[in-house]
Amino acid sequence: MLTGKRIGLGITASHCTYEDVIPKIQNFMDVGATVIPIITHSVLHAATRFGTGEEWIAKIEALTGEKVISSIKEAEPFGPSNPLDAMVIAPMTGNSISKFANAATDSPVLMAAKATLRNGSPVVLGISTNDALGLNGINIMKLLNAKNIYFIPFGQDSPHSKPNSLIADFDQMVDTVHAAITQNKQLQPLLIQYFK
Repeated sequence: MLTGKRIGLGITASHCTYEDVIPKIQNFMDVGATVIPIITHSVLHAATRFGTGEEWIAKIEALTGEKVISSIKEAEPFGPSNPLDAMVIAPMTGNSISKFANAATDSPVLMAAKATLRNGSPVVLGISTNDALGLNGINIMKLLNAKNIYFIPFGQDSPHSKPNSLIADFDQMVDTVHAAITQNKQLQPLLIQYFK
């Protein structure tokens, strides 16, 4: 399905989703892809009730067999000199959504995404933000209309207690990347009933 493809996996600081997202790395490897992990500074340095940066990095490196990219300098060569076939950012926080939509590249993840777009390759976003239907809505709409940017299908994870929150269905990550790489298409349906 993705045999021989190099997939960058950018991870931002939605710590509560790591337990769901990180095991999905194996799904890419099961279909023949190589996964290159890239993290933001906050992933590296934050210690939360969900674990420390060191613990998560150890898990990620053990799964991928690759060293985590954790600096802008390390991410910049994903331009023409060391291209990725696709870049996934999952989870992608509201903060990173806002920056990406406005062309900021102040983290290794956003630098790798910019480099991937520069090469004309797809960037797939797996959003996880409490502000998606609030002030960040305009940034999501901007990215939905951008060339070579695709979204893992998403929905409201807690519509009554967090009515502005949206989260991607990370089970659809590989299928979304496959549709983007092979067909240049957004996996549909994009809007799903997420909450259980």
